[in-house]
Amino acid sequence: MCINIVRFGSGGLISTTPNSILDTMGFELPELEYDYDALEPHIDAETMELHHSKHHAGYTSKLNAAIEGTELDGLGIEELMTGHFDNAAVRNNGGGYWNHEMFWKTMGPNGGGEPNGDLANAITDTFGSFDSMKEQFANAAMTRFGSGWAWLCVANGTLCICSTPNQDNPLMTGEGIPILGVDVWEHAYYKSYGPGRANYIQAWWNVVDWNMVATNYEGAI
Repeated sequence: MCINIVRFGSGGLISTTPNSILDTMGFELPELEYDYDALEPHIDAETMELHHSKHHAGYTSKLNAAIEGTELDGLGIEELMTGHFDNAAVRNNGGGYWNHEMFWKTMGPNGGGEPNGDLANAITDTFGSFDSMKEQFANAAMTRFGSGWAWLCVANGTLCICSTPNQDNPLMTGEGIPILGVDVWEHAYYKSYGPGRANYIQAWWNVVDWNMVATNYEGAI
């Protein structure tokens, strides 16, 4: 089930290398394609603002500090994730940087519903139904002890579900190429849902942008 990932192609899977690295400034905090309040009532504006402008910004700043002046300076984020995650600062902050960019890109105010086309067919082939996939995905998110992420990935051409602790991701673990991920750190949901992680995950499906996930799937395949 494990695969090695060298680099991303141009098929649509998020690649931050061309747009998120400046020669003189390192990695940049990506701008959101929607307002902080655009995902309400499912994800509140205050959480979005803190999550993006504080947490994601913090990972970005610390990643830049970790690689500045080293042989890692100038590498793309996927290269850091797949080849240099033994460096704790890169693993934690690079993971936080990459994971959150995936998270923002696969959500949107017009999200929800179900995928169609090749992705929908692959979900049915692998999991039996869309609802079964959601159930298995939610279980991965709910059983992740403490902070971490749940992922829908492509591994060896097949969809799979996994979870990772902290800011790890499947690029590091070799479990696959992520095409969708949900953040289950408490800062992602506590203001609206308190300890109700299950309620947060149920609401989160309403903002998943399946068009972007399908684009990621095509790129991963």
